[in-house]
Amino acid sequence: MIRTGTLIFLLLGIFTPITHAQTDTLKLNLPQAEALFLKQNFDLLVANYQIDQAKAEIITSRLFDNPELEYENLLYNHETGKFLQTSYAYGQFAGSVSQLIKLAGKRNKNIKLAQSGVRMAEMEYFDVQRTLKFELQNTFYKAYFTAQSVNVFDEQIKSTQMLIKAYEAQLKAGNVALKDVIRIKSLLIGLQAEQTNLLNELEDQYRDLRMLCGLAPNANLSLALASAEPDLPLNQIPYLTLLDSARNNRSDLKRSKAALDYNELNLKLQKAMAIPDVEISLSYDLKGNYPEKYTGIGLKIPIPLFNRNQGEIKKAKIGIDAATTEVNKYELLLSNELFNSYQTALRNEKLFEAIDPDFNTGFSKLISGLIKNFRERNVSLMEFLDLYQSYKENVLQINQVQLQRLSSRAELNYVTGTNLFK
Repeated sequence: MIRTGTLIFLLLGIFTPITHAQTDTLKLNLPQAEALFLKQNFDLLVANYQIDQAKAEIITSRLFDNPELEYENLLYNHETGKFLQTSYAYGQFAGSVSQLIKLAGKRNKNIKLAQSGVRMAEMEYFDVQRTLKFELQNTFYKAYFTAQSVNVFDEQIKSTQMLIKAYEAQLKAGNVALKDVIRIKSLLIGLQAEQTNLLNELEDQYRDLRMLCGLAPNANLSLALASAEPDLPLNQIPYLTLLDSARNNRSDLKRSKAALDYNELNLKLQKAMAIPDVEISLSYDLKGNYPEKYTGIGLKIPIPLFNRNQGEIKKAKIGIDAATTEVNKYELLLSNELFNSYQTALRNEKLFEAIDPDFNTGFSKLISGLIKNFRERNVSLMEFLDLYQSYKENVLQINQVQLQRLSSRAELNYVTGTNLFK
């Protein structure tokens, strides 16, 4: 009974922490991270609210001006000594109601301007989404391969610690020199220092991922690549095809064109604003006019003698010139960014394809044999350290090549405004 109870206690002690870790760990692949990003990213939510604000401007632009009501009453009749009399015999009051009527299609032009503002806000939203999505993908890939590199150090540190224990036992037996033990311990310290630096980088990358996905700071992330092999060969996509895609889909270019449309509509509105509006009024006066119980209709229109909205018209024309320049800038920026990203992606693809797929596996077997031969003293300490360092650098370099390959594809998505590479 005692042995059985002890066994149950040990099993509970082993499996309870594992269950707790599984509960707290959020396993994410890139599509899942993107879904969280679209739903919970605060910058996207703010940009979406700005679209709603722009739509509210359409409601405002559709509203007509309110009529104005004016009323005037006799305050004090000194003949009767009474206040606010309204009777025909002793009082006096007058009232009018007026309505402003906008001419030259100002209302419709304001509606079109507000609708153009909505398009600009939508393009701004999609550009924020495009930029942050690229940041999400890039950060995800960095964090994933940094975690893989941390695992490499874990394996090396564990095997080095086991090696140190074996060498310390040999040192006590007088079979090895102290300097050899010190060299191996120095190797261990170096590995631990490099792993610590990587862990610090990984923590920063996890922080950025949590912010992008709207996750709490205590969310423990475990990342996985949905597909290790990208589904679309890069060399099968011509540069001109990508360029056409970018011109049709880049939200910053669309936003600049929407800004140009906005300024053109604003010029039409400002020219219309130079045309005076008419105010029509209907009035009634009890006894202060001729004849008594006077009813009249009025018309008021300003004379555009001095102010013909010249300043706003000039500003609108300058706005069109500035918006045209902005469109030209984004077209040039687009082509330069795409050319640079495409060339970089091709180089990264070529480098990745040059790596033998079995190289890493073969090197891992080699290093396992190296450790075994070193323990059996068939390999010198210097040879061991050199090959051990080469093994580490090889694995880290392969991780870096894979990261650069996937990041360059994510950048092509970013510069074309598409989702060609998943």
